[in-house]
Amino acid sequence: MTLTLAKKSINLKISPLVWGAWRWGKAAQDAQALNRLIQHCLQLGISSFDHADIYGGYTAEAAFGQALALSPGLRDQVQLLTKCGIRMVSPQRPQQLSKTFSSSAAYIAASIAQSLRNFGTDRLDLWMLHRPDLLMDAQETASALDSAVDAGLVRAVGVSNFSVSQVTLLQKFLRAPLAVNQIELSLAKRDAFSDGVLDQCQTLGIRPMAWSPLDGGALFGDSPLAQRLRPELARIAAAHACTPDAVALAWLMRHPAGIVPIMGSAQLPRITDAARAMHLQLSSEDWYALWVGSHWRSPALAP
Repeated sequence: MTLTLAKKSINLKISPLVWGAWRWGKAAQDAQALNRLIQHCLQLGISSFDHADIYGGYTAEAAFGQALALSPGLRDQVQLLTKCGIRMVSPQRPQQLSKTFSSSAAYIAASIAQSLRNFGTDRLDLWMLHRPDLLMDAQETASALDSAVDAGLVRAVGVSNFSVSQVTLLQKFLRAPLAVNQIELSLAKRDAFSDGVLDQCQTLGIRPMAWSPLDGGALFGDSPLAQRLRPELARIAAAHACTPDAVALAWLMRHPAGIVPIMGSAQLPRITDAARAMHLQLSSEDWYALWVGSHWRSPALAP
């Protein structure tokens, strides 16, 4: 199953759950192992893969491209999502002397071209600005993104970690509508429910994507939050014959904005468990039980 975003010029498919390369990029994996992971995800209905140029110290995109090349036709079965905008200090970028951010037209064009080479493809399904650039010239940035869409290099464009006002500013100058806003969102990180980001996503038809949807695994640790949530997560998981991981992901997916969680595990059993979230529809009672449990000072907190 895929979600189709069809607004103006957008014709982008994103699977309800996305696999992300952020954590994978920190560990050594060979192309064969990654190819098996891709095939496993596809069997589960996960066809979208989230990247950024900096993942793995600027190595993850090319490693993923090598894995795709092992199976002819595999590229056409997946959606490649990637981001640029953070310029990191790295042995792969010796000319970069300090961490900066860029959204200039020249930087965007060069980044897209490099990502295409890394993946070994002629188009990207989604390209995002990774972080807000405080020096962004919105008109210049928008023109560069529109040019990439017009040239067929990217099917859709989006942003990551953008505030409501930053989205509004960039969209004002874009002809192509922003397809996604990728934000940190979980039972532990709930700002988007109150700062207007999810409201704006519904208003403009932007798909919110949730990075770190399990709070880096901390939801199942020993923190006060994890201890408060554990009984409800276990109760709901038992009722649906799934894991607490799937419940926490399904909690995000229950929201009408159409939140798409990005999972980062490279363990195939964990991916299988997480995929059950795509078939789990939480009741409003269960959703609010977790919402109330996620608040520390006011157990009876109303939304």
